[in-house]
Amino acid sequence: MGIDDLPVRDELRGKTPYGAPQLDVPVRLNTNENPYPLPEPLVERITERVREAARGLNRYPDRDAAELRDGLAAYLTRTTGHPVTREMVWAANGSNEVLQQLLQTFAGPGRLAIGFEPSYSMHALIARGTGTGWISGPRRDDFTVDTGAARAAIAEHRPHVVFVTSPNNPTGTAVDADTVVALYEAAQAARPSLVVVDEAYVEFSHRPSLLPLTEGRPNLVISRTMSKAFGAAGLRLGYLAAHPAVVDAVQLVRLPYHLSAVTQATALAALEHTDTLLGYVEQLKAERDRLVAELRATGYEVTESDANFVQFGVFDDAHAVWQRILDKGVLVRDNGVPGRLRVTAGTPEENDAFLDAVRELKKEQSA
Repeated sequence: MGIDDLPVRDELRGKTPYGAPQLDVPVRLNTNENPYPLPEPLVERITERVREAARGLNRYPDRDAAELRDGLAAYLTRTTGHPVTREMVWAANGSNEVLQQLLQTFAGPGRLAIGFEPSYSMHALIARGTGTGWISGPRRDDFTVDTGAARAAIAEHRPHVVFVTSPNNPTGTAVDADTVVALYEAAQAARPSLVVVDEAYVEFSHRPSLLPLTEGRPNLVISRTMSKAFGAAGLRLGYLAAHPAVVDAVQLVRLPYHLSAVTQATALAALEHTDTLLGYVEQLKAERDRLVAELRATGYEVTESDANFVQFGVFDDAHAVWQRILDKGVLVRDNGVPGRLRVTAGTPEENDAFLDAVRELKKEQSA
């Protein structure tokens, strides 16, 4: 008996779960994780906060995560220069749960969402999981958003939710403020629609956050995560910033006490060490830029990147190249973008191993 023998919803039949290969190899650069372990002072502070939280685990956690939302608001205010208050912030178990709550609230059966692909595949998967119709919008050949074509697609399909990913995964490309404003205006003209800017990788960008655009735009939402810049992928903490009415609305679909006391305590400890963690981000940005330069010098075509990863190619058979790099002990990501692969910026030593592998591959191809 298999899945298709069960009374599964029709739109889920024949689909596969999201996930990257988890292989035991010397160098893993395929899931955009921060390669640096949390610093020992932060580990100790997490231990202190979790110990304190553990004493009250017989009680439910703060269902509103008030202290955590205050901390996230302070972080956003400080790093973007745009004032943010607790009432404008919501947090959940990873940005995927944030996105799921937004679709549960503003989309669902009989409604549509649009994203501009290739982009983060979970947008379409979460849409499908919430019964939301999905429209794949256009991108240019250089993977940037074609504003005119995107506006036309929004006018044609009149979606209830519009996803804009900046920096974009898997391509690494960022979206400028003018484009977001244009898409927001197009979305509001078609019908009052929610526009979600997914900024999971924004701390690595050459460009500032688009958060200030939320001023005067009540249907614009910024989604963030602590998985990347904070080096806390195992924590599973995502959050959004938006008009307080949006925050009130998503609470209609939240599960009771959805953020555990341990999660809240750990996230608060991480926020106390923001400066140290953002120092690692600066190192990774430098390594990202080094990967771009070295890959181009080796003869590969590289997409401009504002994230902690780099898309490169072009290959006749990307998966075959992925396997040949894996055979050299380095795991990168085959996202299914024709002719391209994606590599996460790792430590200098990990990046050297990757660069050695692709240089050797280039020599083999020219021999």
